Amino acid sequence: MKTKTIARVNNVAILAGNDSEKLVPIKPICEALGIDDDAQRRKIQDDDFLSSVAVLSTATGADGKQYEMFCLPLEFIFGWLFTINPKNVKEEAQEAVRQYRIECYRVLYNHFFGNLKKQIEQNDKEIRLLEEITELSQQKTAILSSLSEKKRLLEKLREERLKNEPELF
Repeated sequence: MKTKTIARVNNVAILAGNDSEKLVPIKPICEALGIDDDAQRRKIQDDDFLSSVAVLSTATGADGKQYEMFCLPLEFIFGWLFTINPKNVKEEAQEAVRQYRIECYRVLYNHFFGNLKKQIEQNDKEIRLLEEITELSQQKTAILSSLSEKKRLLEKLREERLKNEPELF
């Protein structure tokens, strides 16, 4: 299976299969972070969802040889990494893991609140437009009423002017 570097974890290249599944072995990531890969494998197997997508697959090790490794599809690696506690990784990787988790929190916030914020902004614009339409409609009603009154007065004036009968009282 051909592989390519998809990321670097603690200066260790993380390889994924170059096929459509993009399977990523967890062992090199665990080694780069200084955490027990067997414990992480058990954690993944205990997870209802991750256990359904995890597979054993042939992957290339750091030595260039092929090994059967426990893998996750690339799209789920980032969620799994988010579950790793910075306190459990080797000291030189702790800050990187903390920063990664902070970035994940921000991405989640922006995804969920960003959509909500956009909806709130659109709702506010809609409310302003409805208020303007209502105001213009009220102005239109007042103008039409005034126009009607002016026409009535004009008709009355014309009727009086065209009357040939003088009015004394």
